[in-house]
Amino acid sequence: MKNVIIGTAGHIDHGKTTLIKALTGRNTDRLKEEKERGISIDLGFTYFDLPSGKRAGIIDVPGHEKFIKNMLAGIGGIDIVVLVIAADEGVMPQTKEHLNILKLLKVKKGIIALTKKDMVDSEWLEMISDQVQLEVEGTFLEEAKIIPISSVKGCGLNELIAEIDRLAEVVEQKDTTANFRLPIDRAFTVPGFGTIVTGTLISGIIKEGDKIELYPSNLQSRIRSIQVHESGVKEADAGQRVAVNIANVSVGEVHRGDVLSRPGSMEPTMMIDAKMEMLDDALMTIDNRDRLRLYHGTSEIMCRVVLLDRDELKPGESAFVQLRLEEKIACQKSDRFVIRFYSPMITIAGGTILDPNPPKRKRYKEDVMEELSIKEKGDPIEVVDQFLLQNSDKFYEKKEIIKQLGFLDDSLTSILEALKDKCLAVEFKQGEDRYYAHTKYLKVVGEQFENILTQFHSKNPLKAGISKEEVKSKLFEAVKPKLYDAILGYYVQNNYIKVENQFVAKSDFEVVFTENQGKIKVFLLDIYNESKFNPPKFSDIIEKNKFDRNQIQMVYNALISMGFLVKLDEEIVFAKDSYNQAIQCVKDYIIQNGSIQLGEFRDLLGTSRKYAMSLLDSFDQQKITKRVEDKRILY
Repeated sequence: MKNVIIGTAGHIDHGKTTLIKALTGRNTDRLKEEKERGISIDLGFTYFDLPSGKRAGIIDVPGHEKFIKNMLAGIGGIDIVVLVIAADEGVMPQTKEHLNILKLLKVKKGIIALTKKDMVDSEWLEMISDQVQLEVEGTFLEEAKIIPISSVKGCGLNELIAEIDRLAEVVEQKDTTANFRLPIDRAFTVPGFGTIVTGTLISGIIKEGDKIELYPSNLQSRIRSIQVHESGVKEADAGQRVAVNIANVSVGEVHRGDVLSRPGSMEPTMMIDAKMEMLDDALMTIDNRDRLRLYHGTSEIMCRVVLLDRDELKPGESAFVQLRLEEKIACQKSDRFVIRFYSPMITIAGGTILDPNPPKRKRYKEDVMEELSIKEKGDPIEVVDQFLLQNSDKFYEKKEIIKQLGFLDDSLTSILEALKDKCLAVEFKQGEDRYYAHTKYLKVVGEQFENILTQFHSKNPLKAGISKEEVKSKLFEAVKPKLYDAILGYYVQNNYIKVENQFVAKSDFEVVFTENQGKIKVFLLDIYNESKFNPPKFSDIIEKNKFDRNQIQMVYNALISMGFLVKLDEEIVFAKDSYNQAIQCVKDYIIQNGSIQLGEFRDLLGTSRKYAMSLLDSFDQQKITKRVEDKRILY
């Protein structure tokens, strides 16, 4: 069933709360002060059943200018507004400000209720109707019905209910497939239950028992129970007013403006990129670095505005801006917001969030303006393409991209597949996780790879390459080890590099020995192959030969890096064949006998305890064997 939220708007004492009581039989003023003073101070909530069978939630907002922030906390989730104007007074300052706020939040459906019809004559009523029609010209209420009402005598109520019911049929259904988001407008405790939060569910579905996270504090909890219109339910859909009992969170840890959502689905932020629109009738201009009041969801946050392409924003103009906040909030791309001046507190602008987690922007940068222009257009493929291009060095996992951009999992998967098909994105797998980078970034890094390796090979012609760890520190310092192997695999596959024995080299690089170096190579390999499991110290070899010390050292290092020799420590080096034979010997012995001791291995190879111990330690490190007390078994 489609869920509908109706919100009131209008000047103080124009009869909003009285009208709701006439419609529902319930008074939405719940505070003692409200009842004593006869004015609404905070948000009021109730519901009523429409003739079609739909149950509509109602949000009553205060009309006094001092409580405009409370009005803004409730108005963001409404589908239909009833703009209440008293027939005896007509359009007043808060009528205009509320109408401007509704325009900035892109509310699309509404009705105009001319209350206190019984207090004026027909001629006056007609004049006020004409005045109202002129006031709403050019707004979303231009074609709205103007219905004269007397809440006291019940006149016009049936016509108002019928029009609400008609609009409810054509209201757009909120997205129940998205991650759920519940901006909190109230938090309180109920003895025996604990903390209760209320709000309008603006997207998704919540269910009893769901794990949840409170943003921006990142407190995790679960849903104990849910109420919709004072009745317990197992789940609630987007577009409903809900009360949620949450576990293990005290009421002091929850504030109006917080958001409940799926764990890990949002990233609290201190900066927002946005397209800001000044009201045509704004009484002031906005200068760069002005301190403003940002209203988003149910939150009010102080911020500084950075105008990215100008020094001043005038009435009727729009511009790309970065809002630098004084407190963290949780928001998503495409969310609407309202801006009021710090002082005097008047509504002057609003806009759309383009990037909820941007980097700090510099002004008058063409590339920044182009980027924000793409984000404003909202083409999903272009947005993700640009995001990858800017963030490829982070190799974001898909869940992180969802958090940053606000896409649904299925939607993002389709977009990433499209980018892969266009050869614009590359996917790296690590277990069940998927990481992504842009091909343009990978090409730039590939060129850096080639430059680093070219210089290295030029200076070190007998070295097989740079160690994988050294390359990681130069190009991929923050990347996880297993993901790093997948990235190297991409560059191997695309013929940038080759990886052998933990060394990285250009794909076409080969160690080429001079004639003299070739002789040294044969000389060294003969010594190590002949000595098998009792190799000499290299320091002894270098002292007792006819070759140049520097040359023999270079060839020795090259043979280790190329894998002809296996170095266990500074003194112990084996020929590769001997080392492999030792591995096979230990495997065969353990298979036959169940385990092997150090002395048994020493005797098996006909070597010293020192060499046998060094080999077994090496096998343990490679997870060929595993030490259990004084024995080794196969890993």
